[in-house]
Amino acid sequence: MKNIYFPSSEKDKKEMLSEIGVSSEEELLSSIPEEFKLKNPLKLPAPMDELSLFKYFKEISKKNRTDLTPFIGAGAYPHYIPSVVDYLSSRGEFLTPYTPYQPELSQGTLQIIFEYQTLISNLTGMEVSNASLYDGATATAESALMAWRIKKGDKILVSSTLHPFWRDTLKTYLKNFSIEILEVPYREDGRTDLDKAENLVDEKTIAIIVQSPNFFGVIENLKEVGEFAKVKNILFLVGISEAISLGLLRPPGEFGADIVFGEAQSFGLPLSFGGPYLGFISSKMEFVRQMPGRIAGETVDRNGKRGFVLTLSTREQHIRREKATSNICTNQAWCALRATIYLETLGRKGLMELAKLNFSKASYARKKIEKIRGAKIRFNSPTFNEFVVEFEKPLEQIYENLEREGFIAGLSLSKYYKELKNSALLCFTEIHSREIIDGFVEKIGELA
Repeated sequence: MKNIYFPSSEKDKKEMLSEIGVSSEEELLSSIPEEFKLKNPLKLPAPMDELSLFKYFKEISKKNRTDLTPFIGAGAYPHYIPSVVDYLSSRGEFLTPYTPYQPELSQGTLQIIFEYQTLISNLTGMEVSNASLYDGATATAESALMAWRIKKGDKILVSSTLHPFWRDTLKTYLKNFSIEILEVPYREDGRTDLDKAENLVDEKTIAIIVQSPNFFGVIENLKEVGEFAKVKNILFLVGISEAISLGLLRPPGEFGADIVFGEAQSFGLPLSFGGPYLGFISSKMEFVRQMPGRIAGETVDRNGKRGFVLTLSTREQHIRREKATSNICTNQAWCALRATIYLETLGRKGLMELAKLNFSKASYARKKIEKIRGAKIRFNSPTFNEFVVEFEKPLEQIYENLEREGFIAGLSLSKYYKELKNSALLCFTEIHSREIIDGFVEKIGELA
């Protein structure tokens, strides 16, 4: 079957194969094991004209359900995005630029990045922030490597309440650095067990990583963890999965955090089937040389006019590879732009009111669910906008029935925590009205 969308002619292909030193495409792919090679053509319809193709996809799209109300959080949060975010971020001058290599031609992009960094620094209570990262998972790994460069050692303590996907990404990144990851279990109240962490620390320990609110939605005692890190002379790293919480909770920097990282998807980015998302990282100024990626700074030109430049660029595209702090080579500036527009539209008071609204919605639902027989709140610690519910009946049965009623009932936790059988992580945000919450909880009561 000819690849009709590829511009290479048969002559072009022969020349490229000859240059590589192989006689055919089959020989080029000979290193792939036979068991993984496609033996038969893909089961696709015959070629169609454009009109037929649109009709075909329109019919397929009818299979999607668009009437479901989600109660899933776990690092991907359903929030309302003001229209101004879509409108401004879609303007050509913002949407088309890729990356600000030439500062004299990229003042608008650099200013946005500078404002984004300022916002993240203010929200996290840290002194400096970089120009953005891929997502929360890679921000976790980059923060750990940053800590490793700052404080030599080969062990990192990681709370088991850190997002499971982030922990998996961390393991992948650190696999070839001979850094041992020691998981710290959680207590019965859903917070990190520092008594257990005490037994894991030695002179080779670099840092402790916790998430707050953690994967269970529980707000960690960052003061307690910060004091633990200080006594043990290790770095204190804090992850944030739900960025809206920064509008209500005290910033990690106030508790002595050395590095704060996380996911900013809640700031104006749609769920969009999993991306693109927006990782962030901020730290104390003394560690700025070890920060991955780039930092935009403010300066003046020779005429004394305000201007912006890339102040620090430690990624491999800018300096010799062996001296780079990271191989981050893409640009998340458009996602950072959306986050900036979102935050500056809400303002300080608006973000605080939104965070309070999320907190109150979840608190209202939690109090109602507490009264249901056959369901109990798993952890009694304070939570933000999500919490864990344990059911007496099989969770799959409850899930299926709720879906038929138009609800996506949270995330099943047994896959990630075997001890949390029949437990679901439920999330409530500003998109859930009192009527929706009442209807959802009423249906849970009937099924549980």
